[in-house]
Amino acid sequence: MNKPISTGRLLGAVLKKDIRIYSRNSIYLFLTIMSLVFFVVIFWIVPDSVDEELPFAVTPPLSVIFAESKAAILAAGIPVDDAARLAEFRSTFEEEGLKLIEFAGEDELKRAIAGELLVYKTAEGNYIFLDPDLDEKAPKGADKVSIGVGIAFPPIFFSEVLMQRKPQVTVYADAAVPEETRGAIQGFVRELAFSLAGKELPVELPPEDMIILGRDRLGDQISMRDKMRPLIAFFILMMETFALASLISNEVLQRTVTALLVTPLRVSHFILAKTIFGTILALGQAVIVLALVGAFSAANWLLLLLIVFLGSLLFTAVAMLVGSAGKDFIGQLMYSLLFLIPLMIPAFAVLLPGSVASWVSFLPSYPIVRLLYDVTIQEKLWADSMVLLGIAALWVLAIFAAGLLVLKRKVATL
Repeated sequence: MNKPISTGRLLGAVLKKDIRIYSRNSIYLFLTIMSLVFFVVIFWIVPDSVDEELPFAVTPPLSVIFAESKAAILAAGIPVDDAARLAEFRSTFEEEGLKLIEFAGEDELKRAIAGELLVYKTAEGNYIFLDPDLDEKAPKGADKVSIGVGIAFPPIFFSEVLMQRKPQVTVYADAAVPEETRGAIQGFVRELAFSLAGKELPVELPPEDMIILGRDRLGDQISMRDKMRPLIAFFILMMETFALASLISNEVLQRTVTALLVTPLRVSHFILAKTIFGTILALGQAVIVLALVGAFSAANWLLLLLIVFLGSLLFTAVAMLVGSAGKDFIGQLMYSLLFLIPLMIPAFAVLLPGSVASWVSFLPSYPIVRLLYDVTIQEKLWADSMVLLGIAALWVLAIFAAGLLVLKRKVATL
């Protein structure tokens, strides 16, 4: 009497077959290696520095405003003590975070903001303005400066403020400048006017330590390279959906599953083997990439492994659902795009500036992306991640159940 074959041997046989088929598929093997190399190379090419100073343009130059305002104040008979307040003007524009650039006229300022006049900063700290229509070349070693906002003051701005008048100040902003930045510049002008007039703001501000919530990023801004770290891990996980879905689809369409089920193999063995293969494939590549981009630390390595494991299970479940639903290669590809495009939305919503729309948080991939961002960038650990881990696990179970149901019914109808 023959002894029953153990589950382990059955799973091992299917896994060996899957590995052999995957290794012989030159297209997916090439894409796997190229994606690993491509993402790692791109990560180390992307700049790791952040310019934390906001280019801030004014016209006319501060020296002109100072001289004409002082002359107007003295001509009006205002005490010299009040005129001495003008000495505080330049220091106001030299606060941390502002990069003051002075223009001779308003037209020149508008052209610079519109990109019709190029601005360069030399190694000595001087600013040079070049007209691109004249084919003027920038000095060697000079850095190009992009100006998004600027203020046109009247030459006698200070004297008008001291005389309790309302001088007209124009704020210019590029169309790409966020609305909050424009509002901050307008608030800066109002605060400057109150300060010069010797009046306090009509509000009471709390101490500085009560304003800053969470981690203070002043002097420690997140660079584009850091932002790419969780994005790369997410896309590596997602790309394996195509490979596994193609493998499952081929076995279903070519009725390889039917041939396997003639053996002691059961549908449950087949599904479990595909789950193990897809999870190991995605998990292994994600771990390799995260290690190469320096995402692991002594504090987060176990949590990060758990997050990547949940992400691998999620996209394995999606691959099973897609691979069993498609009737041919084109159908399988269309189903893959139908599922993956919505799953990509949280990656850009979380990692790029701006607030996340409420409906994005209901997408299955959102907790995975959020966890990758929080752990690799915000340096959050277990206490801050438990809720999202639970939500991610629930999504994995839900999609996994749907994938198992569709795949089981597909196999049963062959």
